[in-house]
Amino acid sequence: MRNLNTKWMHPRDQIIMIIDKIYKGGLTTTSGGNISIIDDDGDVWVTPSAIDKGTLRATDIICVKKDGTIDGRHKPSSEYPFHIAIYKCRPEIKAVIHAHPPALVSFSIVRQIPDTNVIPQAKHVCGPIGYAPYALPGSNELGDVIADEFAKGVNAVIMENHGTVVGGADLSDAYQRFETMEFCARTLINGSTIGKPNYLSDEQIDAFENQIPRLLPEMTKVEHPSDERAIREQIQRIVLRACDQGMMISSYGTVSVRWKGDDFLITPTNVARWDIQLKDIVQIKDGKREPGKIPSRSTWLHQEIYKRFPHINSIILTQTPYLMAYSVTGEKIDVRTIPESWIFLQDIPNVPFGSHFAGEETILNTLGENTPAVIINNDSVLVTGDKLLGTFDKLEVAEFSAKSLTMGASLGKLVPINQEQIEDLRKKFLS
Repeated sequence: MRNLNTKWMHPRDQIIMIIDKIYKGGLTTTSGGNISIIDDDGDVWVTPSAIDKGTLRATDIICVKKDGTIDGRHKPSSEYPFHIAIYKCRPEIKAVIHAHPPALVSFSIVRQIPDTNVIPQAKHVCGPIGYAPYALPGSNELGDVIADEFAKGVNAVIMENHGTVVGGADLSDAYQRFETMEFCARTLINGSTIGKPNYLSDEQIDAFENQIPRLLPEMTKVEHPSDERAIREQIQRIVLRACDQGMMISSYGTVSVRWKGDDFLITPTNVARWDIQLKDIVQIKDGKREPGKIPSRSTWLHQEIYKRFPHINSIILTQTPYLMAYSVTGEKIDVRTIPESWIFLQDIPNVPFGSHFAGEETILNTLGENTPAVIINNDSVLVTGDKLLGTFDKLEVAEFSAKSLTMGASLGKLVPINQEQIEDLRKKFLS
């Protein structure tokens, strides 16, 4: 994943940017969590102790010099000792995030480690996860037990009855790991509410990671007329909106829009979704890609959908918290929850893991006028439509339906709209 636009950002500004995302994303509390960066001089920049995470400014960030002197108007975080312990035992780690995100705290309370073999990129991004026994917060003992885990080569640790701590080559790398791990944990919890999560074998995940997309040849001449630029803006807006609403995470999500004929624009691979820029988006024209850019690994699938379905002009492939519960369990979602859900979606079938690989026909044989979306088991949800905003609306409706069904499962028997009511909807809205 490409680093965010942080190369020229001061460590203080990087920390503020990431802590703001963590806090607004509901992944930490006003007083909980801390972030640090170690710079090339060996100085550590860290969030302060007992300062509101919702109002932190760059001037609040503390610098603990290599010689131990402190530069700043506040005290460094009380958890600062274990950050130092991690940097000492793993010099290649340059950033650390610690917080108490709800799903990972749930795992820490039941003293389990989330099994990331449930989603391929979760295992790839998170890597092996360590487990640190309980120790007093802020103590040297806590630093020791955490450092012992990091010394084993892991970059993420569940802290018993506490939360999680992750490290990275830089702050964006650490954040992506933190966000992906919490998403994976949440997916497992939601999935366990409606069924039993199914896990992928290492061989299946390796096959996925080793899948080389059919990299299209580069075009020799690129034009960016006004209508093409307008599509770039549409894609960027929807991707950022999806990230803001928790319907796309840094490490996964693809959006494409038909331009003209079978030509289209699509999001790239290896770019943090919430940092996507207009120039990152890839033009696909006459079966060729824009020079110097690597489009999404699912480009082949998008290309085939546009060729075979003239009514489809936009596609979103993503992971959302509640639809992924149906993805990892293989349970069938019943969209007959409320009239709007059925009118928009009618049916969302599950297709096997690997159906989105190049050359696979399952999704292409499943999509249709009355089937605008599919759930890919242990991977994602794919939604199609005419205008991009309408496609995003379908995604939202599907996710809200999945959320209602998942929450309702704890209340009692789910009772969908009956067939007579469905026929009334069909006559009024679809005839």
